[in-house]
Amino acid sequence: SPRPQREAKNVLPNPGEFEQCHQKCKEVFPTQVNGVRLVLNKTLSKHFQVNHSLHLSSTEDSSYKFGTMFVGSGQAGPAETHQQTFVTWKADAEFRGEDFTAAVAFTNPDVLDDSGVVITHYLQSVTPTLAMGGQLVYQRRPGDEIRFLFTSLSTGSNFVGALTLGWAGVQASYYHRASDQLQLGVELEAGSFWEDSSVTFGYQLDVPKANLQFKGVISSNWVVGATLEKKLLPLPLSLVLCSFLNHQKNKFHCGFGVMIR
Repeated sequence: SPRPQREAKNVLPNPGEFEQCHQKCKEVFPTQVNGVRLVLNKTLSKHFQVNHSLHLSSTEDSSYKFGTMFVGSGQAGPAETHQQTFVTWKADAEFRGEDFTAAVAFTNPDVLDDSGVVITHYLQSVTPTLAMGGQLVYQRRPGDEIRFLFTSLSTGSNFVGALTLGWAGVQASYYHRASDQLQLGVELEAGSFWEDSSVTFGYQLDVPKANLQFKGVISSNWVVGATLEKKLLPLPLSLVLCSFLNHQKNKFHCGFGVMIR
């Protein structure tokens, strides 16, 4: 009948995760590597994943991280090891409806010490291309702290725009897919009263025939950086070369990494 068809057309899409609003733009930017980094991501089943990360550097502390993730009706990442010592315990649960996403997360809860962090967020689709939501953070410790963030997300066939407002400042990002090989992103971050503001522009260029991926970035803080990733097919390995130059501080960093997928 025409009535069910009309109702089906009014169904809004799920907006995705609140924490992923700016992720599309950030994925375009290269990741700085100081020294040598080895990353191993392993999917043991459709519900269970583990990851290892080893970082060796002469300019900063070397570290080893281990993480696990279980994905079911909700998801939880209960353990992470840093420098072979337990430092973070986190559990989170997420519920996705047809046109909304709600989640709650607990970080380092300690009943005896009466401390911990609770994070809740909700994202609702308003139109097929616009979603709005908020995040509430409650930190229990000496000097309790409560923070609230407001976010709006606009998506299209080849772009994603996001805006986040809070007491700590403003974050705005825009992602655009110019072609199958070229992706662009620009991000604005500013503290309260526009202190410590910065604008970052980045690009990602894929060359599928050569199994190469270039990423570049330039910011208003006079930081220029680039990475080159080469997939070593048919092996599940990727070699990453990285270099960053901070003109303002007159510092140059370079490194390389190996990723095992």
